[in-house]
Amino acid sequence: MKALIAGNWKMNLTLSSAKELASKLVNQIKEPKDDIAIFPPFVYIPAISDICKDSPIQIGAQNSYYKENGAFTGEVSISMLSDFNIKYVILGHSERRTYFNETDELVYLKAKSAIEKEIIPIICVGETLEERENSKHIEKVTSQIEYVFSRISFEDNIDDAKKIVIAYEPIWAIGTGKNATPKDAYEMHKMIRKTIEKYIGPNFANSIRILYGGSVNTENIDDLMNVSQVDGVLVGGASLNFDSFKRIIEYKSSQC
Repeated sequence: MKALIAGNWKMNLTLSSAKELASKLVNQIKEPKDDIAIFPPFVYIPAISDICKDSPIQIGAQNSYYKENGAFTGEVSISMLSDFNIKYVILGHSERRTYFNETDELVYLKAKSAIEKEIIPIICVGETLEERENSKHIEKVTSQIEYVFSRISFEDNIDDAKKIVIAYEPIWAIGTGKNATPKDAYEMHKMIRKTIEKYIGPNFANSIRILYGGSVNTENIDDLMNVSQVDGVLVGGASLNFDSFKRIIEYKSSQC
């Protein structure tokens, strides 16, 4: 199974700088060993999609809404995104949950909509510093995983399970001065996979990619990508700079 290196640009860059960054990636990342995806702001997706067409660089969206259409000012539907060769969509990012009060129910509805339109949802889960320090992190992340997997039916098409990516975000390790260790990543990823296994069995649970997303940078990428259970990374700020993102894409693996 290939890893997934995902660069979330968030609300950053100008159109010209976004196009420049995408062009560098297309011109210099010709045959990556893993799947590579970038997630521009909505308004840049058409331009970036054109640049990345016929390249190994895939395009994703940072969010979507679960309704097909209607009076939902400011929202963008999965159907609209599918017109631009979108491969992935990030759902339930910690910033969406924190700043926009997104609930597990809303994340589930969005994931269901994405799967139906054959766009792969990257479902983000994670715990706060307070939850980690109070030993509530297992309970918190387990509940987020179970909410989705207990509601999406895989009985008719179990392959749908393989169309989901999970991203574990230790929120407490982002901008707090604290660091998540490879051991932290291993333990949480293993727990997430065991939780998923309860709903779809070990074979399919092992086919689901679980990304790590907590202040990923050039200094910790090698250690993270050599952790068993880590199937890729969700990169924030380091994906905005070509040199740093290229170094992350070209991480050094100790595996034969």
